[in-house]
Amino acid sequence: MRRKLIVLVIAVTAVAGAGAFAVVASNRVKGSALQTATAYFDAWRRGNVSAMERLVYQPPPDFAVRHRELSDELHVETLQLTPGQVRSTGEQAAEVPFAGVRELAELGDWPFAGTLRLAVRDRAWKVLWAPETLHPLLGNGGTLELEEVETSAAELVTSEGDKIPNDSYAEAYLNPLKPEFEHVNYGWTLVSKVPGRPDSPLLTRMPKANVERTTLSRPVQAAAARALDGVADSTIIVVRPSTGEILALADRLGDNYSAVRDVFPPGSIFKTITAAALIEDGLDPAAQVGCPGSYQIPFHGLIRNDGEVDRGVVTLTDAFAHSCNTTFVEQATTRLTGQELTRTADEWGFGRPIATGIGGTCGTVPEAEDPDMLAADAIGQGEVVTTPLCMAALAAAVQNGTWRSPRLLTEELVRRIDGVPHGDVRMDENVVAALRNMMAAVVDFGTARESGLPEGVSGKTGTAEVEDETSHAWFIGYRDDLAFCVFVRNGGSGRATAVPIAARFFAGL
Repeated sequence: MRRKLIVLVIAVTAVAGAGAFAVVASNRVKGSALQTATAYFDAWRRGNVSAMERLVYQPPPDFAVRHRELSDELHVETLQLTPGQVRSTGEQAAEVPFAGVRELAELGDWPFAGTLRLAVRDRAWKVLWAPETLHPLLGNGGTLELEEVETSAAELVTSEGDKIPNDSYAEAYLNPLKPEFEHVNYGWTLVSKVPGRPDSPLLTRMPKANVERTTLSRPVQAAAARALDGVADSTIIVVRPSTGEILALADRLGDNYSAVRDVFPPGSIFKTITAAALIEDGLDPAAQVGCPGSYQIPFHGLIRNDGEVDRGVVTLTDAFAHSCNTTFVEQATTRLTGQELTRTADEWGFGRPIATGIGGTCGTVPEAEDPDMLAADAIGQGEVVTTPLCMAALAAAVQNGTWRSPRLLTEELVRRIDGVPHGDVRMDENVVAALRNMMAAVVDFGTARESGLPEGVSGKTGTAEVEDETSHAWFIGYRDDLAFCVFVRNGGSGRATAVPIAARFFAGL
């Protein structure tokens, strides 16, 4: 009897022990939060969405689709993930903060931060996945979208590749040019969209404008524009004589006038052309000529000097330096014909089309048919008209000895827009040498003397009378490889108004 009792106790004890083991085994949790998090991040890095999904508790049916669509939508090229420390948030709950960087093909690196939440489910550590696990901005129905930004803008820059200086007074010429160079470019912006909220741009790469270089020089354009500050109805054009490139085009002319397309009487700066015609006819620049206060054309009109100043007998160079109207009228009406004056003007640019890239004209010198008109034309009045651009080209031709069509763009672009330009024309060397000496005399002791111009500037002043209005002020000239024309519409005297602008321009270089 005692033996049977012992066996029964042992049997009961064995059954109880087996039951206790079964209870312990049934409560055992598979893995740990760290192991699950580590496996999830590793699968995520490798793009193994199936392995990720197996670690998620009750993943949504579109789990894999969401991951693939986000990568495809944003053009993700690489993904970096850096997990932090596992933090317990309850008896069977934990979380892991992490940092990530998605490299987007169009926008580069895009950093983000998130939190991976975990909990024990069905006796195993599982990821509690939500859309914000993929990215925090995907919560609350949010989406992330990559949108294309389109532009066809063109940007015109200086010859150095810099932006055109602010307030350059060149906008009226540059803005109409831009459509010539526009073509579609694309940029991108990454946008966060949450229902009920405004779209929020996160990253943007703006499309690049098509950049085209002009011939404008940033320092020259800036100096020209600042020289015109405070002077209404004015312009200054600067040309490089050795190439014809327009280095500065600052235009403040009012009433929609253009320094490139509109013509004005040139006044005494046209004496440069008249002097060239007289020298071609054989008159020596050192020849003695009269400069009386007034001159009566035989059987025709009376011409006066400014203030009727009588300088007596002077050289042709001195008459040019002091801008003697009477000298040039007498010599032109006794030595030249209207046809000869027109021919000389045509040689120096008036008779040639110009191809600048922005259009333009040079002017006209009709053949005078009577002495009175020839006299007026010889001193830049009468029927002679010209553009400031053409006069800058004239000064450049004197400096270099070659007439070149001025241009604002490369020769290739000019041909595309304006057609084939007229070729370079070599001028008569003797005439060029004489004009250089005469223009130097204007600054040394003539009408532009003691006016603040730096050493080395040569030029010619001009005051063009306008019926019932204030005269136009002109000054053309050059220094080294810079030739210029200053024009102030209804500005008065060339010496008083135009020359100081040139002085400010050179001081600003």
